[in-house]
Amino acid sequence: MTRVYAAAGVAALLLLLPVGLVMTWVGSASDRLTALEAEPDASEASAVAVAANANEAYCTPQLQQILRRVLTSCGLIGGSGGRGCQPVEARNVATMNDADFNALFVPMQGRGAILQFEQGSGELDAAGAALIDRVFADRRGASYFFVVSRASPEGSVERNRELSQQRAEAVMSHLQATFNDPELEREVGLLWLGEEYAQLDPTFCEWTRSGAAEQCTPEDLNRSAFVAWIDCRL
Repeated sequence: MTRVYAAAGVAALLLLLPVGLVMTWVGSASDRLTALEAEPDASEASAVAVAANANEAYCTPQLQQILRRVLTSCGLIGGSGGRGCQPVEARNVATMNDADFNALFVPMQGRGAILQFEQGSGELDAAGAALIDRVFADRRGASYFFVVSRASPEGSVERNRELSQQRAEAVMSHLQATFNDPELEREVGLLWLGEEYAQLDPTFCEWTRSGAAEQCTPEDLNRSAFVAWIDCRL
């Protein structure tokens, strides 16, 4: 009889062993699945980090404030309808000193460009036209195209205000003539600074420019229009 009970116990143990192993395997698999679901995908985590860093370095609150003011003044946002781009006096738009204003655009060096003009001219030359075509075509899903034009200090303040406005409008006219974009007038923001505000220093010679290599004195740099697509949420 003892032998019978012993044999029955061994049989029961053999039957329970596979069940226990299966339960252990299932439990381990469940734990691994839970751990994998809790751990973010490496590619997704990387993409989020890159996007967050780009936004932090690029679309600062100061840049967003200036962009909103310029675009509102131009009639691109705010529900005013129509286009009437007459930015108010530049210092009031920027509410910051010259160096801080220029520093806003430093992170855009890889996407932006500087279109240089001849002294006393508001006419976009062939090199400038080719460069703006390349920059404008490289939209990458951005919302607004920003144009900031300047003049060098030669001549009167009034004349240089006129020149910087002509340079901004020359960029707009070229875009209208070249690109069949029905939304163009609601995408482009213009800001002209004359000679009085935010003159560029020689560090901007390192940017992509339409001027020749030897044409990079401060005067050359400031007979110009800075252009770039900007993707900031307003």
